[in-house]
Amino acid sequence: MKKFFLTAAAVVSMQMAFAQTSAVTSAIMYQQKGTLDKAKEEIDKAVVHEKTANNAKAWYYKGVIYQDIAGHPVYGKLLDPAVASKQAYEAFSKVPALEVKKQEFTEEANKRKEILVGNMYAYALNAGVEHYNNKKFDDAKKAYMEAITYKPEDTTAYIYAAYAAAGAEDFAGAKQLYTQLVDKNLASPAVFGQLLYIATNVDKNEKEALAVLEKARAKYPNDKNFMLQELDLFLKSGREKESMDKLDAAIKADPNNANLHTVRGNILERLKKPEEALASYQKAAQIDPNNFDAQFNLGVYYFNKGANLNNKANKMSLAEYQKSGKAVQAEAKKYFVQALPYFENALKAQPKDRTTVQSLLKVYTALDKTAEAKRMDTLLQSL
Repeated sequence: MKKFFLTAAAVVSMQMAFAQTSAVTSAIMYQQKGTLDKAKEEIDKAVVHEKTANNAKAWYYKGVIYQDIAGHPVYGKLLDPAVASKQAYEAFSKVPALEVKKQEFTEEANKRKEILVGNMYAYALNAGVEHYNNKKFDDAKKAYMEAITYKPEDTTAYIYAAYAAAGAEDFAGAKQLYTQLVDKNLASPAVFGQLLYIATNVDKNEKEALAVLEKARAKYPNDKNFMLQELDLFLKSGREKESMDKLDAAIKADPNNANLHTVRGNILERLKKPEEALASYQKAAQIDPNNFDAQFNLGVYYFNKGANLNNKANKMSLAEYQKSGKAVQAEAKKYFVQALPYFENALKAQPKDRTTVQSLLKVYTALDKTAEAKRMDTLLQSL
């Protein structure tokens, strides 16, 4: 029989390998007992030693131990929960690549990663908020960008990251983030609004602003603000006919869209065509009695008529006033009476709109409706 002898070097090597495998085993035992400080100490040694640095089991249990630490009321003081969660996530991420043949830990590691994602996202987002509130905009953006890696389809982190970039006056970075949301079809009206602000006020690029509005109108075709802004750009560039043709075509395609008629009224007012604007607002109110803009603008039309007549009477000489002043004021009062129901309807549509309450206060006062005027004054103080 042949006898085999181990060299001293081989013996030492086996002892070291066993020692490190033992470190993984010890870490697991400590973890199971709930002694997480000792479990952490053992697993930290195991994952850096050459014999177990590429051991899937070691990295899996590092993830488990650090995940436990992150959520423990006592041992959580060993590490910041955000740091512990991140290291657990990174540990679990290593497992699949290390299990080339037999996969003992990959499935469970992936499940635990999914659980950690929500925590990681929240930690990163909260860190971003804290940095932003302290005006550390670059750090805030970095934290928000980390949050994006955990939930790339969630719009909140993108928007906050863009706000942080804008806070640091990195408008190119903010635009890039907002554009990513547009490309992912996740852009809200506020996102388009920010892109429009950058194009108009920072880049001063009318062509780009129109491109933004085109996309915004395609996604939110009934948004009256985007309609107005698009048409306003047409008007500023001397394209009045084009803007009205575009709007009339939209109304022809959708004649019962109250917002379109309201926008038409706005444009006609800008073109100094108040009577035509009045007809558009009346049409909008007829289609949708709860359309705030139509009701409010109708009230403004008649209120301004009355106010102009009152101003005329106030500027009269004594002789002029004695001759026709009271008749002019009586005529003004008729317009205030006409304005009143429209402002009241506008307030029903938007009960907390300060401008409407202020307008009603003026109308009630002009019509000597003291109790109603006092009610509006009280309401105004509460807004």
